Amino acid sequence: MRLLLLGGTEFAGRAVAEAALGRGWDVTVFHRGRHEPPAGVRSLRGDRTAPDGLAALDGADGDWDAVVDTWSAAPRAVRDAAQLLRDRAGRYVYVSSCSVYAWPRRAGYTEDAPLVQDASADAGPTDYARDKRGGELAAVGAFGADRSLLVRAGLILGPYENIGRLPWWLNRIARGGPFLAPGPRALPLQYVDVRDLAEWILDSVERRTSGPYNLVGPPGHATMGSLLDACLAVTGAPAEPRWTAPETILDAGIEPWLHLPVWLPPDSEGHASVHGADVSRALAAGLRCRPVEDTVADTWRWLRDIGGVPPQRPDRPAVGLDPEREAKVLAAGGGVPGTTP
Repeated sequence: MRLLLLGGTEFAGRAVAEAALGRGWDVTVFHRGRHEPPAGVRSLRGDRTAPDGLAALDGADGDWDAVVDTWSAAPRAVRDAAQLLRDRAGRYVYVSSCSVYAWPRRAGYTEDAPLVQDASADAGPTDYARDKRGGELAAVGAFGADRSLLVRAGLILGPYENIGRLPWWLNRIARGGPFLAPGPRALPLQYVDVRDLAEWILDSVERRTSGPYNLVGPPGHATMGSLLDACLAVTGAPAEPRWTAPETILDAGIEPWLHLPVWLPPDSEGHASVHGADVSRALAAGLRCRPVEDTVADTWRWLRDIGGVPPQRPDRPAVGLDPEREAKVLAAGGGVPGTTP
């Protein structure tokens, strides 16, 4: 198979590139040159937001069986690339997001749930949800519904993460001591390991799959407790979780998701929207999810290999809880060892 990756040097794109190379595929990566691409790919450089930014791609020899595009800014960049490639590639895979569904989302929402409004394939940058939906429209507009695959990813974790959610938890627990563990311990989480995402995409390219798919693991594949237990196990740190009730956390002015990555209060619109997608269609199409312990262990190994400081996307806010604020909540009795709120 001949694969073209638009991106391919960071997180999801890099995982797809490495997985394709592992299958013996011929991989071309079109990127801006800000990060080194994986060894073994053919590298083309260009900035798709600049005038004539697709020149290297336009002048490249050959065709591709599929294009994988991870773009998440102005939809017109997807439009321009897709229009350029529609007669040179068999299929366009756009890595979208569950954010394209209208907020709030009800737990159990499927691919038929209402979508955000006012999105356009011709738009400049607006907001993340409409940008991703505009990218979907651009892909389908150029390749048609039968040759486009819309991968509506949810929370993505694993090695190369450039947002910092799982790396923050690992680094926090590695520091040791009591730490704020947001309850309840049995709170179900829904995420996908970036490598499982990549393998599913490649399987789908081989099968010529089309249409939209919620691409995230089953709800409850892990819990807040099992995630933090795995972090404790791999770091080996003398850390002690202080399980704390959601009300105590919110009353302290701590923002879910931002200050305590991955966590959203139970029974909230946020939790239903982020951790409540119906993924039966993806599971039926072959999605396989590795245990949370493997995701955490491999992320910790990668994090140590790069010196403990994860890369940070410039278009996303830094995540994590300020140590002083955490200490104040703990000092005020916000969590008791061994208890499950």
